[in-house]
Amino acid sequence: MAQIRDGNLLSLPTAPTLAAWGAAWSSACTGVDCGGLKPFFLNSVLMVIPAVLVSTVLGAVNGYIFSKWRFRGSETMFAMMLFGVFMPMQVVLLPMSQILGWLGIANSIWGLVLVHVIAGLPSTTLFFRNYYVGLPDELVKAAMLDGAGFWRIFWRIVLPLSTPITVVTLIWQFTNIWNDFLYGIVFSGAASKPVTVGLNNLANTSSVVKEYNVDMAAAMIAALPTLIVYIVAGKYFVRGLTAGAVKG
Repeated sequence: MAQIRDGNLLSLPTAPTLAAWGAAWSSACTGVDCGGLKPFFLNSVLMVIPAVLVSTVLGAVNGYIFSKWRFRGSETMFAMMLFGVFMPMQVVLLPMSQILGWLGIANSIWGLVLVHVIAGLPSTTLFFRNYYVGLPDELVKAAMLDGAGFWRIFWRIVLPLSTPITVVTLIWQFTNIWNDFLYGIVFSGAASKPVTVGLNNLANTSSVVKEYNVDMAAAMIAALPTLIVYIVAGKYFVRGLTAGAVKG
């Protein structure tokens, strides 16, 4: 901290240390609690994994139905679902709070999971539906002639061809859910706050000396999962987009 106060923005430390990272992880104060970002980080992991997987699977099934098993009124239903893509998040705060209360999962990680699954369903459905429209209908018809049913066609034929759009959807959902702050602060309880809320609490906790190095380390810790995902799977994300994720 002495070097931060006495130097300038572009000065390099003369004695680099990871002490700020350790403090941000396990001992920095986030309000009255001084346990660092660790519990918030774990909450986000427990929330993101099921929310991403469930919303992606449901989006794939919806996209499969709306593209290959059209029924009367399916286009209208799909158009109604698309309203969710453009609807401001603030609109659903009150009704979603009531639903979580009725279900008995308010202020819990499972409540956050349900919120993010519902909020992400319009986007995941749009991605998969637009991708499946480009798949030949003859594949489904040929499988039906061979006696395959709805689920067998989905699991054996359609889903194996969906790797590019599946990667796009997983990355999209992971990034949106991990970085979400509004739902996290509204629908979480004291023991279920995600890492974005913990980072906000840490940065806004007043102390005698403002520890900019700890704040920066905490911000990097909160951002690391999404950075790693894009570094590892970034090329698949671009490949999936060019394969039909944003067409139609």
